Parts: sequence; structure tokens; C-alpha cells
Amino acid sequence: MKEQPLAGVTVLDFGQVYNGPYCGFLLAQGGARVIKVESLIGETLRARGTASTASFPFGLLNSNKESFTLNIKSPEGQTLLKRLVKEVDVVLENFAPGTMDKYGIGNEGLRQENPALIYASSTGYGSSVGPYRDYLGMDITLQAMTGVMSITGEDGGPPLKTAAAFADFIAGTHLYAGIVSALYARTVSGEGAVVDISMQDCVFPTLATALGSAYGAGKQTPRAGNRHPGKALAPYNVYTASDGHVAIICIREGHWRKMCKAMDRPDLAERPEFATFADRCEHMDELDAEINQWTSQHTREEIFSTAQQHGVISAPVKDLMEVLDDPHLAARGTLVKRPHETFGEVVQMHTPLRYKGIDPPALTPPPELGGATDQVLTELLGLSSDEIDELRSKEAI
Repeated sequence: MKEQPLAGVTVLDFGQVYNGPYCGFLLAQGGARVIKVESLIGETLRARGTASTASFPFGLLNSNKESFTLNIKSPEGQTLLKRLVKEVDVVLENFAPGTMDKYGIGNEGLRQENPALIYASSTGYGSSVGPYRDYLGMDITLQAMTGVMSITGEDGGPPLKTAAAFADFIAGTHLYAGIVSALYARTVSGEGAVVDISMQDCVFPTLATALGSAYGAGKQTPRAGNRHPGKALAPYNVYTASDGHVAIICIREGHWRKMCKAMDRPDLAERPEFATFADRCEHMDELDAEINQWTSQHTREEIFSTAQQHGVISAPVKDLMEVLDDPHLAARGTLVKRPHETFGEVVQMHTPLRYKGIDPPALTPPPELGGATDQVLTELLGLSSDEIDELRSKEAI
């Protein structure tokens, strides 16, 4: 089998919670040696204990990593980090703005030690300029600040966040992209780089449809629930099935004609109130009632099968337990079942980044806190056991 594309790259991953750790997971699955640098009590998710709901995401995001403990508040820990960065390619972190700089180990301090270093950070609003630069940011606050919550929910209802922590994970994906791009640039220039990822920047492109609707209307349109944000497409909704719900969307006139055939309702295509996109949107409630009348008589699987046969874009609304048993994700090898010390058997993910002829590496359990500390110091710095014991006695590691 070919080598993983990032084989030979060594990363110090200071990631916390979701954003940084997901980036580190992608790097590790890409073949990089990812050393998870944690405080002496462990990062936030680990410190909550094995019996909490944090146990699953911690395990999910920290497979294929080594754990190295370091006290960045101690002078000895800071000195040790400056020695370590000479032996690695990447440092990534998603601390609160200025955390690393406060101890003299931000991008300037570390790149003085290794000019070829890629120093990558992800914060709520970016670390360069702007009035929000020093604000703390988490997924829910970014969903609020970016306008996502203002367009999510039902017309007349309150703003809603999505339960999926997409702001954290999309920022982690962009952090990965920035690091890999910088590594490529370094092969040409020989120089390192500072990667500055703003969660706010990353979320903005996801608003494309809603912003298009706002520009078209000259103002923000009301929240539309499961309908198109600008109510400019119909059918476009979630409909009731006999055993749950299905999502259906028609984005071309041809899709609508195929939908009528799938429902065995050619008469709908001839009705003047459904003749064009504009007509269907104007009579959206009537249209949705006709579709619901059809879907409610069939199961999700029957609707999905019929839709696929007729070229209609549709999908069953699955619950989380159904997603864990998704046959396609299993066939791709995206999801695999693994033992978990707290939950028994769980489903974990492989990287979404795939390369022909290269399988992702086998998933490993998350590392024990500090389990690789001695190994990292011996392999990268050549420290003796006595020197390591001294660092430990000073609580630097």
C-alpha cells in the first residue's frame, strides 16, 4: 500500500474540545505524527471524566494521536516547547486569543526557534485585526454572530441554533486546509507560515442561499423552517410519511414533472397554479398539501425508492441510531464499530479525506493522558530518563 500523504510530518496539537482536535484528527488520519499536547490534568473534554457525554467526542476526535503533557505556564515547560518546535513541522492551537503569546510561545516566539514551522491557530474572529479580535468564541456564539440563528427556525418563532456543532467543525476543516496549503508552499520556499483561521470567516460562505434571497428581496426574508430560505423553490420541504418524514426538493422544471409522475399525479403538472416555479411558490401551501397527501400513504423507504426510480431528489429523515447503521457509510468504511470503555461498542468515523489506492489508517483508542511524554522527549530531544525525571519533579511535564 502507498504511504499516507502526510507521512513524515510531525505535529504538536494543542487543540481543545472540537475545533482544533478535529484538525489534528484529519492530520493524523492523513499519516502525520500528531502529538496531542495537554496540560497535566488533560484537555477540556478529557478532564470531564469518562462517565460523561464528553467521553464519546473525546474518543472520536483523538484517535491515532499520542498524548504528551506539558505545563506551558512553567518556565521549564516553555523552554522545553521551544526545543521541541525545532524538531516538528506544525504547531496548531485553538486557545482563546493571546493565550500562547502571553507565555512567549505564540507564533513569533516559536518561529524564532524554527523559521520553517507552520504555526496555525483557529479563534472565533481571527487573530490579526478587527474589533472582535479578542472576543471569545464558541459554536453557539458564532451561530449567533454570523446570522445563522436568525435564519434558522419557523416563521414567527425565535432564532434557533442547529444542534450540529457545524461552526466548530467547519473551522477545524479550514484549519486543516490552511496547514496543508502552508506545508505545500514550504516545499517551494523553504519557509514556514502563520495560519490564522477565523470561525466567523468560515461560516459566512454557508449563508450563500439565504444572502441570495435577501439580496433578491431587498431585505432579510422571514425564517422558513424546512422550506427554502427565500421561499423561491417548491417543492422544497420535509413531508410526512407513514413511518416518519422525508425531504424532497425540485430545483428544475424537469424535476417537478418527474415528481408528478412519481406520485402518479400527471394532473398536477397541468394545473395553472403549479405551472411555473413562481406559481408553485405562490401556492406553496396548496402544493405541500398535495405532496403530503401522497407521502403520508407510504413509508419512507417506499417514497425514497419511488423517487430514485423517477430521478427526484429525496431522502428519508433518519434519526441518529439509523445513521449509526447507515449501509453506505459502512460500505465506504467511513464508520466502523469499536469497543469503548464507557459505552461498550460505539461507532467511530474515519477521515472524509480519501485518496485512491490509500486506505485510511486503522483507528486507535484515544491516548492515555501523557502516555507518550517520555517517548516524545527521548525520540525528539534525546533526553535521558534522569533529565525527564527532573522535568517531572518541576511539574513542567
